[in-house]
Amino acid sequence: MLYLTTRITAPSRVTATVTLPIDVRVKSRARVTLSDGRDAGLMLPRGLLLRGGDVLSSDDGREIVEIIAADEPLSVVRCADPFLLAKACYHLGNRHVPLQILPGELRYHHDHVLDDMLRQLALEVTFAQLPFEPEAGVYSAGAHSHSHSHAH
Repeated sequence: MLYLTTRITAPSRVTATVTLPIDVRVKSRARVTLSDGRDAGLMLPRGLLLRGGDVLSSDDGREIVEIIAADEPLSVVRCADPFLLAKACYHLGNRHVPLQILPGELRYHHDHVLDDMLRQLALEVTFAQLPFEPEAGVYSAGAHSHSHSHAH
């Protein structure tokens, strides 16, 4: 089996692609199927979040594979009022919801209960099938750090 072990920048060529949802792109170990039908294994450092457009190489460097973020069922909140969007971020963050934050827009995995909560804040929520690229903090495995010390 082909093993993808290293994220690289500025590849000279791409030999295949792999389309993955966020739930796989946060894993350091996974079995995946490449665009040409071959099986491959992700063997990556823990805590690495793969984004659409990232490129991985095989352990021998001969295979170069581009990551494509899969379309996923998302709830989409659009609002021109930054205060209302900040309130939405607060309430979703309070529930530890993985969230993609864009100018004037929020995206999260579709959830009708969360949709109804945001509608009660007078926000419009729609449904879409789009790539999901949440803020990395939610998925940073083992990256618990603060800007302050716990020593007293």
